[in-house]
Amino acid sequence: MKADIIQSSSVSKPHDNEKKKKLYAEEDISKLAVIKSNDTIARKYMMCVAAASVAEGVTYPLDLTKTRLQIQGELSSGAANAKYRGMFRTAMGIAKEEGFLHLWRGMLPALYRHAIYTGFRMSAYEEIRNQLSKEDKNGFSLWKKVVAGMMAGGLGQLMASPTDLIKTQIQMEGRRRLLGKPPRVEGMTDAFRKILKQGGVIGLWRGCWPNVQRAALVNLGDLSTYDSVKAWILDNTTLEDNYITHCMSSGCAGLVGAIMGTPADVVKARIMNQATDQFGRGLVYKSSADCAMQTIRGEGFLALYKGFLPCWLRMAPWSLTFWLSFEQIRKAAGATAW
Repeated sequence: MKADIIQSSSVSKPHDNEKKKKLYAEEDISKLAVIKSNDTIARKYMMCVAAASVAEGVTYPLDLTKTRLQIQGELSSGAANAKYRGMFRTAMGIAKEEGFLHLWRGMLPALYRHAIYTGFRMSAYEEIRNQLSKEDKNGFSLWKKVVAGMMAGGLGQLMASPTDLIKTQIQMEGRRRLLGKPPRVEGMTDAFRKILKQGGVIGLWRGCWPNVQRAALVNLGDLSTYDSVKAWILDNTTLEDNYITHCMSSGCAGLVGAIMGTPADVVKARIMNQATDQFGRGLVYKSSADCAMQTIRGEGFLALYKGFLPCWLRMAPWSLTFWLSFEQIRKAAGATAW
């Protein structure tokens, strides 16, 4: 009799535990259903844009410094003996000669760029990741991260390339005026109108291919490296998923992205900054390959890595600021974690 009671109680306990687990699972599913109802593509897109705007505002002076360093020394700038020597002197020179707020020259088209580029690449990456990992029990493997990152980054940049062209030209106006040259553009609207007049709609995509290549390589480094490094840190160290891990992961992601993307970034900046004829064709470089070859022949191979330090130092804080802001914005909006 006692044995039967013990046996029945031992049978009932697993049943009770199973019932509790089932209730917990049902509760979790109901919570997820409520959360996922807010995860529309439009909401996710806006959260990406908001986080990117915060990151861009914080790190934009480094982008301006990087562009100035990359373009100096080329024939089309007429400043072969330019005085910029390093990012700190460049930034101080811009603030002293042009004004402190000019460190944010070209900020508006940069924000428009991220409204297209970052909003698309992050949303596309998430969708590609979900599709590629649907039937894979091992999860989102490295090669899939690489494919998703490159596809999302390349397509996003192709869509946003006109805003990058306008931003690059505005960034160089302060330097041109100090050299005594007449201004080419008076602002974002004027730059857009002149580019459209010279080269038509196609002219808005001048220099887009090195731009797309750079974006694909940078996103390969940024997204896949961040995912992989963070996973390795959490699996092989005692560090938790906190700001220290985020700093280390984003630093590595920025370094890999800068190494892979800087040469294409230099080529992109020079093609976009060159003078054009009445048909919108470049007067100095015929193509991306021609620009790279002229740069190497005239200034050496390492010229392709001009502005590498500010590029890396910008990517690391940009990634950190973006990811921290993005996760907090999603949490505040009641959306699922990315």
